[in-house]
Amino acid sequence: MSSPKKTYLSFSILLFILLGAFFLNLSLGSVSISIMDILEAIFNDTLKNTSTEYIIWNYRIPKTFTAVLVGGGLGLSGLLMQTLFRNPLAGPFVLGISSGASLGAALLIMGSAFFGGVMAFGLVNDVGLAIAASIGSFLVLLAVLIVASKVRDTMALLIIGLMFGSITAAIVSVLSYFTNAEKLQQFIYWSFGSVGNLSWSQLLILSFLIVIGIVLSTFSIKSLNGYLLGENYAQSLGIDLKKSKYIIIIATGILAGSITAFAGPIAFVGLAVPHLTRQIFNTTDHKTLIPAVLMYGAILMLLCDTVAQLPGSVNVLPINAITSILGAPVVIWLLVRKKKMIF
Repeated sequence: MSSPKKTYLSFSILLFILLGAFFLNLSLGSVSISIMDILEAIFNDTLKNTSTEYIIWNYRIPKTFTAVLVGGGLGLSGLLMQTLFRNPLAGPFVLGISSGASLGAALLIMGSAFFGGVMAFGLVNDVGLAIAASIGSFLVLLAVLIVASKVRDTMALLIIGLMFGSITAAIVSVLSYFTNAEKLQQFIYWSFGSVGNLSWSQLLILSFLIVIGIVLSTFSIKSLNGYLLGENYAQSLGIDLKKSKYIIIIATGILAGSITAFAGPIAFVGLAVPHLTRQIFNTTDHKTLIPAVLMYGAILMLLCDTVAQLPGSVNVLPINAITSILGAPVVIWLLVRKKKMIF
């Protein structure tokens, strides 16, 4: 079988698994809903059981679409960072963008210890947290872009990004030390991550931002393929290193920053999904990798969220814990079986 046929077959299988994971996530939860009821609610827009219809349209469908966007966006941003820095351990949050979002949320939730309650009064809700986290991630992204204009070495930029993350994490630690137990618990709950708290309007905003990140990434395919063989090789192809670096950083910032703002800091997915994709597709061509990581990330996030919902129970586990518990053994197994890392 030729390589294009293998790629086409792999994408067909991925699409089939994605649809299965999508409807599985819609079906399972504290209340089990049959696939037929889901299809009837989607296509006929009417169900005899109005409570089931309400659950499907106001909770299950927004949550499932959020999981698709979050998983795909984190997978893509991880791929961008690993390629730009040529580092298999780079993830979507190496530039400190996640820490910046956490700082914004921490200032909103725990800032009353320093600002006398003015900052947090009446604003600590889902919308307020999303806005605060977005501002925090944007400010860190702006700082990284300013530094990127002064520093040519990509590895130096990576280290500076990690330092930005350390600074913001340190400020969050100071805030945590001085805040009361109730606000600290609220911040910790936010840091667990969740894909089930978005309204339709918030989901629309997140979708718009993710699409922007995907478009910027698609325009950077030639640059990304060039970076794999080093900056000198990329420059020999006529790639404007400074411009391409800006576009990749902005795309990562939009993807990781918006996801962290709306769903919290969800770990592991951005680091693992690009490796899973490379191992199975056996390619480093970003024309194939970009749509593949979007699909793999969505599938992984849907499955993790389904497990986190503890079907049949009213309890919900932290999504951060599930992504690592389920994903890490898979990556270890693939790397051991393949005996080498494709990068």
